[in-house]
Amino acid sequence: MKSTQQQFIIILALFLSNFIFAQTNVNQPKPVKISHAEPLYADLVRDLGARKGEKEFNLGAGFINHKGYSEYSSLVEYEFAPVNRLGLEVEADFSFFRRSEKNSAVPGDRLENLRFSMQYSFFVSEKINTTLAAGYTQVFEFTDFKNYGKNNLFTGTIYNPFVIAAKKWGSNFHTLMYAGPLFKHNFDRSETNIDWQINTSFIYTIPGSGHFVGVEFNKEFDHGKFEMTIRPQVKIKINKKLALGAVAGIPVHKEEGFSSFFRVIIEP
Repeated sequence: MKSTQQQFIIILALFLSNFIFAQTNVNQPKPVKISHAEPLYADLVRDLGARKGEKEFNLGAGFINHKGYSEYSSLVEYEFAPVNRLGLEVEADFSFFRRSEKNSAVPGDRLENLRFSMQYSFFVSEKINTTLAAGYTQVFEFTDFKNYGKNNLFTGTIYNPFVIAAKKWGSNFHTLMYAGPLFKHNFDRSETNIDWQINTSFIYTIPGSGHFVGVEFNKEFDHGKFEMTIRPQVKIKINKKLALGAVAGIPVHKEEGFSSFFRVIIEP
């Protein structure tokens, strides 16, 4: 069995290397790409229908008002397309907590997780202004900073395959759905739970500006319990290489309170 697995890995590696080599060396015209507006909070690994050489750097900061304490988050994210229609991404998320009520229990500050993602657009149609993609994200969860050197560095991992469907309606209206299971494995308890996330977005791009206004509906079935946050948002295009985004979070059937999120988008 082990020998078979090794052979499979070697064959897969050779196939991928030949695929990348072919795309690198063949002088092909740029593939069709539809300009879909991308949501700001649950953003994509890379633009749908990504073209080789595209890259983007993101900085983000957020605030969530929990009962008894406040959470301040930040993220650093880099995404790029090594070949046409394939996007790769690495992201680091940090969380910091401050007590707002006396004697309330407060989580420890930590590097929340590291995310490694890939996304491939397998269907792009100009005729119906639609793009379909599939991808996968691997998340590694970390212990609190104060526990470094005392406990295991990693507390768990999440396996997250997903699919994306996006459609552009006319010149300025955009809809997108992102859905997939979350296989959450806790190392301490040696157990795996399966949750589901379904994110939908509706966005209107302002003609001739690169700005947009829209809303995300971030939905999750956590241990069978439905939770949703509505996130109205706005994106301001400063120039060809820089954009700013602001998001408000309105919880529905969730214990957390109001939240906000800001994103700086840099395309070098």
